This record gives sequence, C-alpha cells and structure tokens, in this order.
Amino acid sequence: MSLVSQRFHKLVTTPHAWRIAFARYFPGQEALGAGPGKASQESVSDVDRAQRRSFARLSALSSWRSEYILRTRLLRSLGRGRPAIEAISRSGASRHASSAAAAAVTTYASGLYYPVSHLHATFGVGLNKKQPLFMHGAVEQGGVTVSDPASGKPGSWGLTDFDAFKHFADQFPGELPYGLGSGNMVGMANVMDLSQPYGKVYGEACPGGRVFYTSTSEQRGRFVSMSSTANLALGIPETTMIGCAVCSVWIAKSESVLKATSGIFGFLAGFSNGVLAAYALGVNPVQDRRYDKGELTAKWVLCPGVPIIAICVDERVSTRRLSAGRIWATVLNALGEVFYLTDAPIRPDFVGKASPDELDRLAWKTGRCVQWSLVEATRRTAKPDPFGTAKVDGSYSPNISSDACGLSKDQIIAETKEVEGFLRHKPKHFQNVCTGWDMQRRLIADFAGDDGHNKGESIFVVDCGLYGNNVASVRRFTRCMTKNTVDSELDSWPTLQSAMKQPSIFGTGSPTQQSPYSSPAPRSVPRSRTSSQDDGAGSRTREVWHISTFSFAEHRNIHISALASDESEFATLNVNEDPLLGMSGGSNTSSPLASPLGHTGTLSSTSEIPGHRSRLFGIGTTSGIVMLWDMRASLSPSPEVVNAVSPVRVIYTKSPQIASLALTSLYVVHGGNEGLVQAWDVLASTTEPVRTLNSRFSDRARRRIAQAEASVQGVGNNYYAAGAIVLDPDPTVLRGMVSLGSYVRYWSYSSTAADAYKTRKRGQLRRRSERGSNSTPAGQKVSATGRGLIKDYISNERHEMEREKLARQKEHERLSGRFGTDILGEGASEEELLAYATMLSEEAFSSEERKRKQNYGGGSMASPSASQSGADHAADAELEEAIRLSLLENEQVSSSPTRSASDFDVPIRYAKSSRHGTPLRSAKAGSSKAQATAQEEDDVEFALQLSLAEEQSRMARDEDFPMLSKSSSGGSEGSGKGKGKSRRR
Repeated sequence: MSLVSQRFHKLVTTPHAWRIAFARYFPGQEALGAGPGKASQESVSDVDRAQRRSFARLSALSSWRSEYILRTRLLRSLGRGRPAIEAISRSGASRHASSAAAAAVTTYASGLYYPVSHLHATFGVGLNKKQPLFMHGAVEQGGVTVSDPASGKPGSWGLTDFDAFKHFADQFPGELPYGLGSGNMVGMANVMDLSQPYGKVYGEACPGGRVFYTSTSEQRGRFVSMSSTANLALGIPETTMIGCAVCSVWIAKSESVLKATSGIFGFLAGFSNGVLAAYALGVNPVQDRRYDKGELTAKWVLCPGVPIIAICVDERVSTRRLSAGRIWATVLNALGEVFYLTDAPIRPDFVGKASPDELDRLAWKTGRCVQWSLVEATRRTAKPDPFGTAKVDGSYSPNISSDACGLSKDQIIAETKEVEGFLRHKPKHFQNVCTGWDMQRRLIADFAGDDGHNKGESIFVVDCGLYGNNVASVRRFTRCMTKNTVDSELDSWPTLQSAMKQPSIFGTGSPTQQSPYSSPAPRSVPRSRTSSQDDGAGSRTREVWHISTFSFAEHRNIHISALASDESEFATLNVNEDPLLGMSGGSNTSSPLASPLGHTGTLSSTSEIPGHRSRLFGIGTTSGIVMLWDMRASLSPSPEVVNAVSPVRVIYTKSPQIASLALTSLYVVHGGNEGLVQAWDVLASTTEPVRTLNSRFSDRARRRIAQAEASVQGVGNNYYAAGAIVLDPDPTVLRGMVSLGSYVRYWSYSSTAADAYKTRKRGQLRRRSERGSNSTPAGQKVSATGRGLIKDYISNERHEMEREKLARQKEHERLSGRFGTDILGEGASEEELLAYATMLSEEAFSSEERKRKQNYGGGSMASPSASQSGADHAADAELEEAIRLSLLENEQVSSSPTRSASDFDVPIRYAKSSRHGTPLRSAKAGSSKAQATAQEEDDVEFALQLSLAEEQSRMARDEDFPMLSKSSSGGSEGSGKGKGKSRRR
C-alpha cells in the first residue's frame, strides 16, 4: 500500500500531469472549434494540446502546477466578488474600520462635465502595493482630475486648469476631418495623454493648434513653443505652425524613460507637417540636468508633409536594452510608414541660460545625434502612373539626416531646402501620388519580443476600417537578425570597404561617406559586456523584417473600435530580464544552489516555460465582438513570405459596440457603448463572462443611442458608454476602474484565496513543524547553505510579537475601563491615583451628609409617634399603623445605615436579591408584642417584605455612588462589573 501511494504521488506531482490538467481545464484556442463540424480535432492527444497552449504566466517562478492553481482560484475569487482587504468606505467622512462599510465596488463623480475618455493609475510596484491613485480626463473638454477611491470624490488638482481649447469641428464647420474632402487642411478630434505621476499633455488637432502641458506640481499649465527659425547651414528648416495641427501626443508614465534619456523624452508631440518634438517635464530627481517645465529638448523631421498620427514608447526601457540596440520608440504616419529608434539622444553641453532661439537650435542639434530608421516593408507606395504625368515619385520622401551620415555643409543645405519644399505640400498632394492615406490607424508595439539573437521586437499597425472603402486589417512587422551566407574562405580576408574605413597613420585620410545600403553606424551606447550575443559576429548579421497578418476567422466587414494589449509585469519582460530564465541556472557563472529552481533543473529555452512567454492583445469591433491574438506567434519561414495568425479567443458579448477594452494575463474586460462592463477568461475556461462589473443602462438609453447612430449628426458625447478601462498590471490583484460617462467605477476584489502556499492548514502545519523537533530539515532554522527557513522563522516570530502586543493592548484597555487607571493620563503614579480616589470618596460622603440633613430637618419625623405605644388597639388599626410607619422608615433608611438589628424585636425574613449590599432592616415600633396573634404577625411580615422589595428597586434606579461600607462586602452575583457600581440583571 505504501509503494502504491508513493508511485501515485510521484505520478500526480510531475509537471506533465499538471500540464495535461491545465490543457483540459483551459481549452484556449480549441474553444473556437467547439462545433459539430470540428469532430476531427477530438483525436488530438493531450500532449499536443498542452504544447500548443500559449499564455502569459502569472508569477515570476511559475510551473504548470502553480499556473493551474493560481488561475483557477483567481477566477473563482473574481466570480465570487468578495471585497479586498482594503475596504472601501462608501462615505468618505469616516475612516474608522468599524464605521466603514466594506464594499468591493464604488462609483463616484469624476468632476468633469464631459464623458471620461482617458484613465491612468499608479498601483505600486512589487511589495510597494498601496491604495491606487487615478487620473481621469475628458478629451472633449480638455480637463483632467485626480481621485482616490478611498475618499470617493475627486481632488482639487485640475479643477481650475485652462480648458478653453479650440476644436476642429467648431473652427471649421462643414469640413471633413482626417485630411479628406478638399484635402487642403488636416483636422481631427483633439488628442490627450495622461500620466498620474507627471501630469497631462493636450494637443489641438486643428490648423494653428497648440500643445498644452500641465505638471502635477502646479494648478495651471502652459502652452509650449513649437515654431522654429530657419537656419539652412545648421540643417534647421522653417517649420511654421500656421495651418499645422497636433495629431498625436505621448507623456512618460514611469521613471525608466526619464533615466534612459536623461530627461529628454518627457513628452512628445507629433504634428501634421511630419515634425516630431520632444519636451522636458521639468525638475526631476532622476535627471542630471535641470530643465524647465515644457522646455524643448529635441526635434526631428521624419516625414515632411505627412501627419504623425501615433507614438509608442517603451515604458520599461533601460540602459541594458539600449546597449543591446533594441527598439524602444516608434511612430506612425498617415501613409502607414513606421519609424523606430534604437539609440538614446544626448544633449550637447552648454554654459549659462539659453535663450528661446538657442534652445531651438540646441533641440535640432540634439535630434541630429540619433537616426530614426524606416521599416522598409512599410515604405509609402506610389499610385500607378502609366502615362508618366506625375512630377515626383510618390514613393520618395526626404528627411533630416543624422550626424553619423557625415554630410558636408552644402549637402546639409540642399537637404534642408528639399525638406522645406515637402513641408509646404497639402494633404491632397500625397493622396494624389500615394496610396494608403488613413489617419485613423492605430499603433501598438511589443518591445519585449525575442528571436534568439537579442532582437525580435514587433510593431503592429491596425487599420480600423472606419471610413469609406478602407478594410480593417492587423499587420505585424517583426525585426529579426539573420546571419549572412558568405563563403568561409573569404571571411579571413578583409573586404575593400573595411580596408578603406581604416584611418591613415599620418592623419591625412579623409572621412569616407557611408553608403545608404551599408550597415547602420555604430551605436552611441556600447553593448553590454555580459551579453551572450556580443561576440564578433555582429558584422556578419543583417536585419530583416518578417510580416504577418492576423486573420479575423470567419468574420467579414470588421470595423475596429477598441484596441488593447497585455501590460502585465511578466508579459513586458524580455528574455534577458526574465527571472525564470535568468535565475534557473541558465547562467554559466551562477551555481545551482544559488537559484530557487536549482533542484528542478534548468530551463534553457522559452519552450519549457509555461505559456511559452506569450503576450496577448485584442481588438473590439462595432458589432460587439472581441478577438484576442498572441503577439509573439510563430513567424513566417522567410521574410518574403507573409503568414497568417489565427485568433486564440473570440468573445461574443451582448454589447452592440465595444467602446473600450483592457486585459491582463488573467482576464479581459470589455466596455460597451450602452454601459455593459464584463470580465472574461482569456483562456476560455468558461464561455460565459466570469463577472459583470456594471450592468447595461435602461432600454430607453439603448434606444436613444440607436436613434442617434442612425441620425446625420451621430452619437456625439455618449454619457452611457464605458469610455476607458484601466487594470492593475499585477494579474494576481483583482482591481481596476472603468469610466461610465462622467462617472468612474472602481472595483477591488479579494484574491487571498488564490495563494496556494499560505492557506490556513498549510500555515498551521508549517508553524507546527518549525516549533517541533530539530531532527527534520523543516525544523532547522538555518540550513547548511546559511539560508534554510530563517525567513519563515523571522516571519513567525514577527507574527507572535504582533499578537502579544495586541493582547497587551486589549488588557490595558480592559483595566482602564474597569478601574479607570488612565483617568489621570498614562504617566500618573499609584499615589496620585489613591489620592484622587480618596478625594472622590470624601466628596461623595459630604454630598450624602447634605442630603441627610435636608431630609431630616424636622424633629417630628425623626422618632415614632406616640400613638404606637398603645397595645389595646384593634388588629386592623395596628396593621395600618405598622404599614404607615414601615413606609416612613424606608424613606429614612438611606440616612441611617448604621442602625443595628438589636433595636427591633420583630423577626424578619429577607427576600432573595441580586444586589450586593447589607439588607435593610425595619421593625414594628413599640416594645410590647406578646399579646399579638400569629395571624397578625404574618400580615405584618408580609407587608414589610413588600415594602423592602419596593425600596430596593427604587434605590437601584436612583443611587449613583454606593456607600463605602457596601463596596467592602462580597458574595453577590453583581460583583466585578462596572466602575464600582452594582447593576441589576
């Protein structure tokens, strides 16, 4: 039996078993073929299905077991919808835990007048998890506000900022946007980008537009400079902003970009004349040089005359990525051309404070130190001209060259004049000579891809197909490095080009001009010396671009309305930064014992990692469909071959249109134009939504939206739509925010049940084993390597100390409430407390003395009446007199507590009472009772018992301070409760 148990345990704990279980529970792409006509796929083995499963993992050092447990428990927690530990108070006035109502979802106003179209948040990084802070903006208004979900209301920042911006529809009514119609001007809806740590940037997308920047450290922003004075000798063309619009903006959202560029790339702006400008955010601790807010730092002319419609920058760029020559910034223009940057610009040194003209010249000089490269596969295509009537070639476009080209002064002047000529062209010129004009394209990039040679970045160009005859499409351009196929015998001989590049030892050699077809110039930042790719083979490789198209399955006439990519922590790491590859013994210089996974074997390739380091991105359509693809799907075998990639998940929502989209490695959230917000599993463990975060609005609202769409004016500002969604980049933390018109809705669900290694039973077993015998390895606090379970021991001791501290605090509060030990403060001594108690007793005693003198002021009420002495009265009269005297004596009992029982000769039986104290005694007046009958004595005794019970109930209500003689007696049930006060049960 023991052998069978061991074999069974070994079988079910192998990675293969968990991989098969994962493949069965999460069908992924196989859910698309769940139909009657797909019966042939049922014969596929579990091993093949598990090998094809692609996803982004949830933890750093993941395995198939941990991925299965984490995903199932997280999805279960999301579906359950319990509030997280950080309880959200529905009322911001109270912060106390007892008065705050724990709520998983809270909705409040954003403080904006128009629908919220942009959201950005800071959730904390790693162990620095905190309450998130949000920034929300309305592009129609140009206003931005901030909020904290704990308070449930917007902050004061941004409410008083400038918002009187110009709009294309107001300035030029009747003109078609996006350069269409007559083609004499470029205009579109205004553009905006937010950064919760640094501020906002806003661009007016109309002729004569301006760029407005507001920092988080100020209440009102400023317009930044854009125009330049021509200087042909320095390569500065005349870029007047008259008739120029701002078509795209971007602002840094992390310190990584500021550190890598020394503050030069604070925010970017792309203009309709093809100019790209970089500005500084202002004073920042990570910068070596001081910049003013909105100071111009760099300028380029990438595509003169063609609008720059999209900008994408790597938010995780670092010096290591720059030293490896990886792409970290990309831009897209209206003709579909993609430009990318691999080097970081370096600003020349200058002395003193520069004037605006000097800053402009310095910005152009800074831009010439790097070279923006064009993806050749995206180069503009000229329209067919069979009769040769075109004056210029439609596929040609000049640009400002970098200093690495080594142009002479005359060449720089000629190039600048040519650029100025293209800057004066109207949009209709490019529409006549080129194909593919579309200003509604979208751009996303995967800067963490890998091809095995420290490259593999992918750039995605999405044609939305929202206007005219444009067809929706998604194309991927992947950068790869391949080795040149040259004869091995010729490798030992230097080529003519390399021999000409050697400088003369006499210093008379003139610099040779670089060929446009030769390899790029040396990088300004040296490669990392620890990189495995930095061998002498750099000169024997060439750069190629593989093209892939992402299909829409069987769907036709697709119109894309939303776009999003997975921004989770582990989805944006490249191979060199991946802890599962860098810490699992893959390095030749690290020992297996130093790795957390050294005992499980090394991982040498991405195919052994659960999910194959995939990253998902998705689109939302105007028909309510959401499609997801793998951004790092397989490439085509040759650069000349274009392969097709099928979607891994197709979601049919109940929304008429998808207004917003966001996803993590765990789930995807869609927002409809009618307000419906739902969360779905990206791996299709269920075909139904995991949770509905917001229900759709009423039928009347949906009917109004449909009527507005059918009208000529269109919908306009839709206050029912879910305009923007932001999620926590940590997929194991279930929180995020969605905008619903001018309101925002925040959710935070508990995910503690997903921690498979900190459950209650496991924690008890671990602490029990650690407190037990030291003969087992689990009981040893320090292992032979110096680590062992010392961290667990420290955490347990900290837990015990916190529990003891809490117990001491509770005991102190109990003593303080029972005996009033803190009534004089924490520093009061015992003598001071005794003196205070004595003072209170004396005050109570004096008060009782005053009351007694007031009650017994008359002498006639102090002694019995003389009529009591008669013993010959009738029984009825005697009984009435005894009752009267008993009641009179009860009123005086509080003033004479010291009267002894020896003064009376009538035996009295006392009723049972829960009060603590000495029973009061009263007797019948007179000295002669021998002649009374037994019946009369019983009646008198019964009357006295009734009067005593009534007096005891009255004293329990009116007495505030007990007599000192009573507090010294014991044996009552009510002792030990209250502050020295006997209470009635």
